[in-house]
Amino acid sequence: MAELPKALAFDVFGTVVDWRTSIARESAVFLPQVGLAERDPAAFADAWRAQYIAAMIGMRTSGRPFAPLDVLHREMLETTLREWGAQPDAIDDALLADWTRAWHRLDPWPDAVAGLTRLRTRFPIVTLSNGNVALLLAMARRGGLPWDAILGAEVSGFYKPDPRAYLRTAELLAVAPGELCLVAAHHGDLAGARACGLLAAFVARPDEYGGAPAPDAHHQQAWEWSASSLTDLADQLGC
Repeated sequence: MAELPKALAFDVFGTVVDWRTSIARESAVFLPQVGLAERDPAAFADAWRAQYIAAMIGMRTSGRPFAPLDVLHREMLETTLREWGAQPDAIDDALLADWTRAWHRLDPWPDAVAGLTRLRTRFPIVTLSNGNVALLLAMARRGGLPWDAILGAEVSGFYKPDPRAYLRTAELLAVAPGELCLVAAHHGDLAGARACGLLAAFVARPDEYGGAPAPDAHHQQAWEWSASSLTDLADQLGC
């Protein structure tokens, strides 16, 4: 068994919170207001989220200055609406802004608060997310997520899986990379962390994509820990 870490850093979207159910719930309210009342809110959530990987690649390859995820989520929303036959330029800006803030209102997975609370009794727990601080703060307050520190992507100025995102988190916590463990439901994220020397704990979230296969399953490795929930991970780490 791997030596225990000195701190835990958490991916948030999909690992700690259920983005798909939450965004579908929010989109069910907004779609009728933009002439898309007959469309499936869950499919819209999937389509909006599908823009995410392209946005991350674009940030790494385009030379564009760092932009917070709130800005990218708004751009992704407008792109998705165009693909679905709506015209964002004809939609009230306040409505689009509120719809974008749906990502601030994501619900935790049922085990998340209890699991984090237990893990926090033994380890510092922080976010290592591509979300921006304002988004993560709003989500934490709404969902009762007991973080010791909220570290958004602004902390490093880079998005995962850029190595600087992982290494800057370890630096801020004054631990060596090998003393920090990333907890995530995504094999690609964990692979990026491991390449930087971090420990890795996988938490299975089979419903993240509504039961569809995860797009990064090909990155799967034998991680230091593999758990069915955050409470299961707490059991494994002696919390």
